[in-house]
Amino acid sequence: FPSVGMNLYRILKKVGVSVDYPMEQTCCGQPAFNSGYHKEAIELGRRFLEVFKDSEYIVSPSGSCTSMVKIFYPEILEEPELKETLNDLISKTYEFSDFLVNIIGVKDVGARFPHRVTYHDACHLLRELKIHLAPRELIRNIHGIELVEMEDSETCCGFGGTFSVKFQEISTAMAEDKATTITKTNAEYVVANDSSCLMQIGGYLSRQHLPIKPLHLADLLGDNL
Repeated sequence: FPSVGMNLYRILKKVGVSVDYPMEQTCCGQPAFNSGYHKEAIELGRRFLEVFKDSEYIVSPSGSCTSMVKIFYPEILEEPELKETLNDLISKTYEFSDFLVNIIGVKDVGARFPHRVTYHDACHLLRELKIHLAPRELIRNIHGIELVEMEDSETCCGFGGTFSVKFQEISTAMAEDKATTITKTNAEYVVANDSSCLMQIGGYLSRQHLPIKPLHLADLLGDNL
């Protein structure tokens, strides 16, 4: 989903933020951490600290990546010499809807999208970061849009990283339940703030030949400025 990163850049520039993209950055380490490869996750976490330690803010279009930094880095980066840098980095790392709405006070980026959409609450964004209202405020302020809440929007889509591979039948059943609630809204698009959820939901919708399209909030905003 390269468009998500590019649209995040476009949105931040539109609202007056000076954006730097460190080319040496890599993964935050969450896939390794969730799969039990903690040594590799620690290496990536240390690299993340080194790359971003001098940034004023770190903004991510992913609740999963943001929660890895803010919630799980303290579990794996335990060296005393990293504590001050880690605490500083945690305090300035934000998921992008939270950053826009609650840090710089932007709820309307000037986007227009005359379509009916529904919103899926990604697990890490909601459960770890407690972010519920910010993405909805950004959606509601898009000109011409109609936001229809689905039933049980907070229910997991069934992806869960390697969970979808290890427990394929359960994962598919959860995706089916999610697709059913999405379809009931008669929405044209399902919006979420994590590409992993959209990959899971979009894959199921596509295989079932359902017409609803998955859309990341950054793409919804950035492509329609």
